[in-house]
Amino acid sequence: MKQPSTEQAGGPGIEPERAAAKPTAVREAAADGTVVEKVSGGKAAAKKIAGGKAAAGKAVAKKKAVAKKVVAQRKPAGRVAPPTYDVERELIARGAQVVAGVDEVGRGAWAGPVLVAAAITDLSVPPAGLTDSKLLTARRREEVAAAVDPWVRAYAFGAAGPEEIDTLGMTAALRLAAERALTALPMRPDAIVLDGKHDFLGAPWAVRCVIKGDQSCISVAAASVLAKVHRDALMADIGVGYPAYGFDGNAGYPAPVHRAALAEHGPTPHHRMSWAYWDDLPAWRHLKRPRIEPVADGQLGFDLG
Repeated sequence: MKQPSTEQAGGPGIEPERAAAKPTAVREAAADGTVVEKVSGGKAAAKKIAGGKAAAGKAVAKKKAVAKKVVAQRKPAGRVAPPTYDVERELIARGAQVVAGVDEVGRGAWAGPVLVAAAITDLSVPPAGLTDSKLLTARRREEVAAAVDPWVRAYAFGAAGPEEIDTLGMTAALRLAAERALTALPMRPDAIVLDGKHDFLGAPWAVRCVIKGDQSCISVAAASVLAKVHRDALMADIGVGYPAYGFDGNAGYPAPVHRAALAEHGPTPHHRMSWAYWDDLPAWRHLKRPRIEPVADGQLGFDLG
């Protein structure tokens, strides 16, 4: 009988008796019901299969859940639809002749004014890229603002400074800034489209509040971009005299460099002295002023905390 060659048994140069044996598996039941599978005939290994395939199934389900979470995190946010004239045209259809979009910037800053822009358009096609200023990079905002400037029919700014904010409270300061912007326009609007849900203007102005109006209404988007670019430039100019505070980068808003400068140097004349951030600055906490807040009946109250 023909004997198997070395090549047939285990490959060239391998003796038959040393050729790899076919792996065999033996299953043994443990006391806890776990099945242990011992694999021999090559490299020995053992694995536990709890309750049959339950453990493996849980592992697969966990991996799928993690994969779904990663995909959800990587999924890009939906694009914001460009603003329209729907609200402006509705107000005109109801009898308004001049409609102004109004938006503010600087409400949440620690330093600098709160600034309001009012913009009136002629209902023509807006410059490309016009939208909420918060959705644009600083460079793109400046480009859009440069195109909006000659395009709008009219626009104006109004501001309330830190001292007025501390004395009047933010709601009254916003009203003051908005009235300054509206009265600076070359024509008086008979309808106002105001970004947000709170009417801080009130009578005698006819106000339509629109949540996310800076994204959905063209005149408000124009005011949004103009206000942001104007205030950023204003804060950069102020920052020349106070370089440690980083106003050219943070525009007076909370930021690590701003907080560090406050802790070391204290307030500038441009800081709001009634705000809660002074509670976290022990060396300067004694300078904090009582903060004025609106109360239920619309009057102004004092917060002594």
